[in-house]
Amino acid sequence: MPAEQRPSPRPGRRYSTFVGVAFLVLIVVATLNTIRTPGGGTLGASEDERGMALPEFAVPNARTGPLDKDANVYQDDCSTSENPCPSGAGRTPACEIPRPGAIRVCDLFDRPLVISFWFTRGADCLPTQDAVDRVASRYRGRVNFLSIDVRDDPSDVRRIADERGWKIPVGYDRDGAVSDLYRVGGCPTVAFAYPGGILDFAKIGADQLSPPQLGSDVQRLLDQSRERAREER
Repeated sequence: MPAEQRPSPRPGRRYSTFVGVAFLVLIVVATLNTIRTPGGGTLGASEDERGMALPEFAVPNARTGPLDKDANVYQDDCSTSENPCPSGAGRTPACEIPRPGAIRVCDLFDRPLVISFWFTRGADCLPTQDAVDRVASRYRGRVNFLSIDVRDDPSDVRRIADERGWKIPVGYDRDGAVSDLYRVGGCPTVAFAYPGGILDFAKIGADQLSPPQLGSDVQRLLDQSRERAREER
């Protein structure tokens, strides 16, 4: 058809195309605001998870460690199920790596433990981390705390921790291996565990993690840990 005889595009079609593109952009933005969890589900979404053993991991210390390293999430010393382990299939489990420059979660299992996951991409999780650090100061020596950044730029992680003056340990999950292992589905996510690394409960989202609520949750964890210890005697 000659160009002069072609009908001009209908406004409705142009509008539909624009809406479709805008919708796709929103999907992309929403995806960036969460962390993909290939294992399915989200930590703390089910009551059935209470009492499960937390997976072991080791991460670079964001203040003192080399931040060009990935987390170690190996639970055992062999990459196959063969027994004995074939030559060349051995590996170092997360909780057996050398300590300098690293944070091993198992070293924090001697007390009740609070693990807070955060990132800065498209989310404002830092106020919750500030609150976690303040609460930690009230429970020093009774409850262990660990902050884990997921996949931010390493220089940003170190700068943020220093500028905000956090006293709790800050680990760096460069490739998201720990967040995948723990099925972290959003920011902030905080896990509360009994001594020995046994999950009590987890909470997701700033609306569930206000400073007063955090204080109550940590006290609840401490009280339940003491009751659990009495029952096990």
